[in-house]
Amino acid sequence: MGSLRGRDVISILDFSRDELLALFERADRAFNEARAKPLRDKVLALAFFEPSTRTRLSFEVAMKRLGGETIGFSSEEGTSVAKGETFADTIRMLDAYADAIVVRHKYEGSALYAAEIAEHPVINAGDGRQHHPTQAMIDLYTVYKLFGAVDGLTYGVLGDLRYARAANSFVLGLTLFRPEKVYLISPPQLRAREETKEVLRARSVRFEEVERLEDVLEELDVLYVVRIQRERFPDPAEYERVRGSYRVTRRLVESKAKPSLKILHPLPRVDELDPRLDETPYAAYFLQARLGVPLRMALLLEIMGA
Repeated sequence: MGSLRGRDVISILDFSRDELLALFERADRAFNEARAKPLRDKVLALAFFEPSTRTRLSFEVAMKRLGGETIGFSSEEGTSVAKGETFADTIRMLDAYADAIVVRHKYEGSALYAAEIAEHPVINAGDGRQHHPTQAMIDLYTVYKLFGAVDGLTYGVLGDLRYARAANSFVLGLTLFRPEKVYLISPPQLRAREETKEVLRARSVRFEEVERLEDVLEELDVLYVVRIQRERFPDPAEYERVRGSYRVTRRLVESKAKPSLKILHPLPRVDELDPRLDETPYAAYFLQARLGVPLRMALLLEIMGA
């Protein structure tokens, strides 16, 4: 892998297949590297303009395990943004204080805008409905750990494919590899964005849009589920029309899926994923969440130059 030192992380498509595979290998040894506290003189700013649990805390834990420090906030309340400070000025302030900035924001393009302003690297922790690249890295790393490869598998991506940035980034990430096929499974109102499908076509990834999980479940090696995200819908009435329109039950999975199927979910879940699946071999979403720390440790090591 060429050096990622000083690189911004805006989209999963900013990376090559080889760079991701090398990142996965470094994630495998991240805890060993952490013993030397290689980032002990570094500061990471966590600029979370939207709520977060796993993403914010795993970045914080990753940085601290590497010996570094974190500063930042988890909402606009209590910051000068609440007083009217502009997004640009907030980024400039954090850029003066830290060696890299992790940004989450409700508006698409905000991370790219921050990267244009800041001199230090900017890592996109989710912007609007568009990108969540480090989540896609974790998702692909989880597949890599479970199957030994990302290539050659049949994937189903189920749920809100229109507004869910994690699903969008995961699908884009698959185009860097050679999946056997990708099923995009959703109600008609929540079909994948056209620009995402254009990338699939441009990279010659076989895909098919379907409405019912039951029709394709027996073919899948990986089922990636996302919730319907109320906060992403511009029209509350549109959300009400699709709320609760799909649910993955233990009965359905046990009756139709391969024994080797693995279910991923970026979390949090609401009612789209049966909690009774937690105790089955199909459930891989808690492993997926745990792998967020070593993957983000590896990414910080690469970007911050250790």
